[in-house]
Amino acid sequence: MSRQAGFALRGRNPDVLTCIANLSNDEVFTPPEFANRMLDVLAEAWAADNNRANIWADKDVTFLDPVSKSGVFLREITRRLIEGLKDEIPRLEDRVDHVLTKQVFGMGITSLTSLLARRSLYCSKYANGRHSVATSFTTKDGNISFERVTHTWVDDRCPYCGASQRDYDRGDDLETHAYAFIHTDDVQARVDEVFGGSMQFDVIIGNPPYQLDTGGSGRQATPIYHRFVEQAKNLEPQYLSLVIPARWFAGGMGLGAFREEMLSDQRLRKIVDFVIDKDAFPKVNVNGGICFFLWSRDSKGECEVTTVAPGGYWGKPVVRPLDEFDIFIRRNEAVPILRKVLEAKGGSFARRVSAISPFGLPTKFHGAASKSAAKPVKLYGSGKISWVSRSELEKNTAWVDRWKVLIGRATDGNENYPLPIWDHAGPFVAGPGEACSWTYLVASLARDETEGSYIVEYMRTKFFRFLVSLRKLTQDNKAENFSFVPDLPMNRSWTDGMLYKKYGITDDEAGFIDTMIRTIEWA
Repeated sequence: MSRQAGFALRGRNPDVLTCIANLSNDEVFTPPEFANRMLDVLAEAWAADNNRANIWADKDVTFLDPVSKSGVFLREITRRLIEGLKDEIPRLEDRVDHVLTKQVFGMGITSLTSLLARRSLYCSKYANGRHSVATSFTTKDGNISFERVTHTWVDDRCPYCGASQRDYDRGDDLETHAYAFIHTDDVQARVDEVFGGSMQFDVIIGNPPYQLDTGGSGRQATPIYHRFVEQAKNLEPQYLSLVIPARWFAGGMGLGAFREEMLSDQRLRKIVDFVIDKDAFPKVNVNGGICFFLWSRDSKGECEVTTVAPGGYWGKPVVRPLDEFDIFIRRNEAVPILRKVLEAKGGSFARRVSAISPFGLPTKFHGAASKSAAKPVKLYGSGKISWVSRSELEKNTAWVDRWKVLIGRATDGNENYPLPIWDHAGPFVAGPGEACSWTYLVASLARDETEGSYIVEYMRTKFFRFLVSLRKLTQDNKAENFSFVPDLPMNRSWTDGMLYKKYGITDDEAGFIDTMIRTIEWA
């Protein structure tokens, strides 16, 4: 037994869990270093709330990873408990068996990942196998379960996860991605059934699947990570810590209610925000960045926010209320700047901005190559200019005869700092007789060409782009991204110097904006 236990706990060089390729962008394996960062934050919170007690020296604390993939969280928890319980349970074999059978539990998200997790934790794909480092299990699954679950179809959609029947009504030979933890109306009953008893976990920790890929051309993937957060809260652990995309801060399809609930939940005590996804997960793209949070059932107050800036530089934590704004402002340095702007009152530039597809033409639509149509309208489309007749425009035909400012619907998102926000062409003036496909938004109508040029100059300032950046976490532009931008009179040319003076922006704050927003030589 000692040979088996020693094998399970000896150093790994390299760690095999750093070498596994991700299954997809939806199911991301957590790097061991990242998992240990989360466990450090958990241990600090436990100590602060329990008279400096060491969570890893407590033989009664129970842990659940409801979304086990590689098993890295359970493995690293086990490693810490094995070390921390030396005095409490001196014999190594007894200590290993106690931790694995009484303290750590997992729910695999697929059959494959449940095998991976068991191999990581028990050193055997069978918990009761002859190579397992645990000696008391009587079942092959041990404390890492996998239950194949099917979706429930109501009007061609699964009410638990939003999957479409077209994409996920599969045979037995394919994974359904109907995750057991969220496909239930009573998660407590589901967990009790899985583990064969009345289960109350002290800590729930993991990295849930982020979305369901619809598989259809032009259709957006459906986010599901928030459903794991909601279900985990329903189990009422003492502490909850999950890794999720940062898109929920300001956007995300169908995440409005989730964002509002999270920002108003005073039990959300810590957020660690990785602005650049690669600083968290080097091998995967998660547009908009990654965050993890710590939720404490028995503690309420303002939230400690730590920003991990581009390059992996951890900033100084700042304690602040989360519900001060309708979205989460991810950069602590941005909060006092935004307060100054909003305290000045006035309207929002967002009221000027059109909805997606301002004239009703899809992004792939192109008209004629020359002015052959009756009453031709010049159309700015994807990659080229063409000509259409007014009858082909489906809405807002009155705008055709107006001066207007156009901006690309999808431009550089939150990837390369300093951020450009707009592409190199940026906003531009379109005159009477001109329209656009879904490739552009109408950022504003204008009385004449001069006012249009003033609007363009305003939109190109770092001040304007900075305020947009606070809400723009992905490549998409939409009207709500402009909500923090003041709607100033467009009867003059605005510069950053004039705007900083108007809103009392200090030199240090202007310097921070410079680190956020790129200087661009406009085309």
